[in-house]
Amino acid sequence: MHRLSSRRSVSALLRLRGPAAGCRTSAAAAVANTATENDVRGGPYPAVSRGWCNIAGPSHSLNLKSSLLSGRRYESTAAANDASPPPSAEKYEYQAEVSRLMDLIVNSLYSNKEVFLRELISNASDALDKLRFLSVTEPQLLKDAAADLDIRIQTDKDNGIISITDTGIGMTRQELVDCLGTIAQSGTAKFLKAVKESKESGSDSNLIGQFGVGFYSAFLVAERVVVSTKSPKSDKQYVWEGEANSSSYSIREETDPDKLIPRGTRLTLYLKNDDKGFAHPERIQKLVTNYSQFVSFPIYTWQEKGYTKEVEVDEDPAEAKQEGEDDKAERKKKTKKVIEKYWDWELTNETQPIWLRNPREVSTEEYNEFYRKTFNEYLDPLASSHFTTEGEVEFRSILYVPAASSMGKDDLANPKTKNIRLYVKRVFISDDFDGELFPRYLSFVKGVVDSNDLPLNVSREILQESRIVRIMRKRLVRKAFDMILGISLSENREDYEKFWDNYGKYLKLGCIEDRENHKRIGPLLRFFSSQSEHDMISLDEYVENMKPEQKDIYYVAADSVTSAKNAPFLEKLLEKDLEVLLLVDPIDEVAIQNLKSYKEKNFVDISKEDLDLGDKDEEKEKVTKQEFGQTCDWMKKRLGDKVASVQISNRLSSSPCVLVSGKFGWSANMERLMKAQTVGDPSSLEFMRSRRVFEINPDHPIIKNLNAACMNSPDAEDALRAIDLLYDAALVSSGFTVSTHGLPILNIQSFL
Repeated sequence: MHRLSSRRSVSALLRLRGPAAGCRTSAAAAVANTATENDVRGGPYPAVSRGWCNIAGPSHSLNLKSSLLSGRRYESTAAANDASPPPSAEKYEYQAEVSRLMDLIVNSLYSNKEVFLRELISNASDALDKLRFLSVTEPQLLKDAAADLDIRIQTDKDNGIISITDTGIGMTRQELVDCLGTIAQSGTAKFLKAVKESKESGSDSNLIGQFGVGFYSAFLVAERVVVSTKSPKSDKQYVWEGEANSSSYSIREETDPDKLIPRGTRLTLYLKNDDKGFAHPERIQKLVTNYSQFVSFPIYTWQEKGYTKEVEVDEDPAEAKQEGEDDKAERKKKTKKVIEKYWDWELTNETQPIWLRNPREVSTEEYNEFYRKTFNEYLDPLASSHFTTEGEVEFRSILYVPAASSMGKDDLANPKTKNIRLYVKRVFISDDFDGELFPRYLSFVKGVVDSNDLPLNVSREILQESRIVRIMRKRLVRKAFDMILGISLSENREDYEKFWDNYGKYLKLGCIEDRENHKRIGPLLRFFSSQSEHDMISLDEYVENMKPEQKDIYYVAADSVTSAKNAPFLEKLLEKDLEVLLLVDPIDEVAIQNLKSYKEKNFVDISKEDLDLGDKDEEKEKVTKQEFGQTCDWMKKRLGDKVASVQISNRLSSSPCVLVSGKFGWSANMERLMKAQTVGDPSSLEFMRSRRVFEINPDHPIIKNLNAACMNSPDAEDALRAIDLLYDAALVSSGFTVSTHGLPILNIQSFL
C-alpha cells in the first residue's frame, strides 16, 4: 500500500482559497479542493480530464468503445458491471485530512445535489478545451481523428448508474495519484500558471477552470465512483475507483478490451439508493438544459425515441369469407400504424448563447424570443440592453424591462426573485439571489449575466463578500438605469407611462434605499402637479417651467389629487402661478424627503412653517404684526397647548386660517398614514407628532372681526368659541384628523 507523501495542514489548505490559489471556492470550498475536477488533468500541466462515460441506456448498456465515437444509432446489449476492483488494483490512501474534508464538501459546500452534473460537465468541457488549446503546439495529441470533441451522458435507471464521457485530454497514472488523491490540487490553476510563465496568452483558452472541489461533488449522489481515463501521452488506460465513506482509493490498468477508449475520460457514478432518480434520462436532459445549455462543446444524452411504421394485420376469418364474394376483385392487405422504439444519442445543448454574439448582429426579434423562452413570458419586453464590460472585471449581460410586473404593484417587500440568471463561463450557476446583484428596488429587471471571473461553486457567502460581485453590481445597476432612461426619452410616451404604472413605486423605493444613485433616479420620477392634474410630469419638466425668481421645488402631500389641489397651502402659490408637485402616493413624501434636492433645487414642503416664496416685504410685515400681534397672543391663549404658536400667514389668500406643521416633524399627510398602520403605537405617534403652528390670514373678514373683538371684548363667549371653530376647521382643511367630541355649535356668519 502506498501513502501519498504530500501532506498539508488544514490551516495551510484554508489559505489556498481565493484567486491566488486558483480555486473557485469560498473558504470551505478551498478547503474542499480535495480532488478537483481540475486536479484530474493530463500532460505537463496536471489537469483533470473532464468528460466521462456512457453506460447502458435506461435498462441497457452500450458498447462504449464503438458507440461513443460515432453519431449513428446503436443497439443496446446487456451490461455487466464490476462491483469491486480486480486483485491487481493498487491501493492508495488519501491525504490525512481528505476524509474529513470530503464530508465537508458533500454535506456543507453544496446545498443542492443536482449541481453535481453541472460540475462534472464543466470538468469535461474544461478537458476538451485544454486538449484543443494544447493541440495548437502539439498536433499529435489529436492523432485519433475518430474521436470528436464532445460530451456524452448515458444512464441506467434500473441499476441507478450515470456515465459521463468526454474525449478530452485524459490523465496518466501519476496524474490520477496527484490530482484525484490530493485535496487542494487544482490542475486548471496549474495549467493557467504554466501558460502565463511561458508568456503565452491564456485568453485564447476558454477554460471553465479552477475547480478545486468539483470532482468530489459526484459523491453528493454516488456511493461509488469509477474514473477510466486515457491520456494521448500514454499507451495505457487507467481506472481510478473510490467510495464515498472510504479513506483510500485504488488505481489499476484497464485490461478489458471492450472498455478501452481512444482518448479522454469516462466517469461512472453508482448512485445511492435515495438518489437513483437522477438516473432517469428525462431528468438528466432537463438538468443539462438548465445548467449546461450554453457549454461550447456538444453534449449528447442517450434518449429513447420512436418512429411510426405500418405493419400488416391478420384478417378475421369471418370477414375474409364475407369479402370473398368477388374473387376477381383486387383485395388490399390491412395494415395498422405502430410506434417502433429505439435508443439513440440526442444533442441537448443546441442553443447558442446570444450574449456572446455582437449586439449589432442580433435583431430585436431574437432578443425578444430569447427573453420569452428564458423567462417563460408571453409579452415582449419594454426594453433590452446587451453589453460587455471589460477592464477590472469582465462579464457579458443582457438585461430586460418586463412589460408587466409579475410580482404585483404593491409587492416591494420581497427582494428574492429569480429574475437574474448567473452564468460562469456559460455554465448556469444560480437564479436565487437576495440583493447581491441588484438592489431590491430594481428586482423587477430580468436578464442573464455571464462572468469569467467568478468561481463555479458560487455560494451565498462568496456573493456577499466578493469584490468582483460588488463591481458587477455597480455596473449592472448603471446599465439598468441607462436602459430605463432610454424608455423615458422614447418618442412613444405611452411606453414610459406603462413602465411607470408598473414600476414607479420601485424607483421611489430607490430614493429611500440608494443615496448613491439619486442622480440617476431623479430624472426617472414622475408626479402630478398643480398645472398638470391629469398627466404626470418629470422633475426636468418642472425645473424648465420654474419662474426666474423661484429658487425651490414646491410640493404638497395628500391622499388624492383633488385633496391636494384644494388644500389652503396652495392659495398664494396658485395666485403667483408657481407650480406645486402633488404627492398622492403614500411613498411619495418619504421618497422626496430622502431625495432632498434635484439639480441644486431644494424640495420644500408648503404645508410646513417658515415658507419663503421670495416676495417678503419687511415693512408690510412689521405693520401687520403690530396690528395683529395682540390678536395672535389672544388666540394662542385660547388654544393653549393645541398649537405651538399663532402667526401671520404669507401663504393664504382666500382662507381665514391654516394649520401648518413644524419643520422637523411629520406633516399632516404623514401623521395620517402612520395612524393608519395596524400595528401603530399610539405613544410613539404622539412623540413623533410635530409642533403645529396656527397661521391666520389678516386680509380675511373673519380675522378682521376677531381682531376687533380682541380689542373690544376679549372675553366674549362667541368670540372664544369662534376661535375653537376656526381651529377645528383648519384641522380638516389642512389634512389633520379632528375629533368630533365636544365640537362647538356656532353660527360663524355672525363674524362675517
